[in-house]
Amino acid sequence: MKKILLITGSVVVSAAALFALFLPPILTAVGFHPHYEREAYNLEGKRALIIATNHDTLGDPADGVETGVYGSELTIAYYEFIDAGMHVDVASPEGGLIPFEPVSMRWPLATDADKRYLDDADAQNKTENSLHIADVDFTEYDIIWLAGGWGAAYDLGFSQELGDKISEAYEEEILLGSVCHGALGFLMATKADGSPLVEGMTITAVTDKQVEELRIDITPQHPERELRALGANFVADTAFRDFFATYVAVDGNVVTGQNQNSSGETAQTLLRMLAEES
Repeated sequence: MKKILLITGSVVVSAAALFALFLPPILTAVGFHPHYEREAYNLEGKRALIIATNHDTLGDPADGVETGVYGSELTIAYYEFIDAGMHVDVASPEGGLIPFEPVSMRWPLATDADKRYLDDADAQNKTENSLHIADVDFTEYDIIWLAGGWGAAYDLGFSQELGDKISEAYEEEILLGSVCHGALGFLMATKADGSPLVEGMTITAVTDKQVEELRIDITPQHPERELRALGANFVADTAFRDFFATYVAVDGNVVTGQNQNSSGETAQTLLRMLAEES
């Protein structure tokens, strides 16, 4: 009997180990953070600004679920820019702490970039003490990146300060990028004639379908809905679950990614465009 229990225990432990080992690549195979073509760039002297949310709770702050920026929507772009030799600053609507969606930084969803961040004191300092957007001159940067996550649905799209600064950067033809809920940061921005920046623009972000599938409809803004309402040409891919879909849209100097799966390709597209300008 003791021998049978030992054998059974060994089988269970082995099965658990195999599950832990193979689940991340299985998720990648079905579309979660798929591999993307990555080219090395030397953009030393260029500057990037990453903007993320300060909001940390889904629903009532008293009993809501922890949220924030989705890890890879910040970390992947951060290290793409860093590895290209760029100087990278991090800002937020209120400055100070940028909270992270807890589940996004843990197995099996954490990416190599997330793990690199967790061992990078400088990067952590930038997100724990982010710059206040009011104190940042967006026109001093070559790339502006709007990271997503559920927290962004509570502040990016409501910030007139952010909208005004994005408008100014757009007119200066600075490269603008976003991923997932980060596209909400374009909502308050306008063109020179006062019309919504996104009106007529081909743009992507997290889909209404993905929001419904994840059953997180409590947030005050949903990217697809808000962008369509302003007249954007919203485009996206779909999958058996949109959490596993990916899409990148380019319209002039604006590059947008559908969700967390699109972070790498979106960042690489911006780097390629900047390299072509240099």
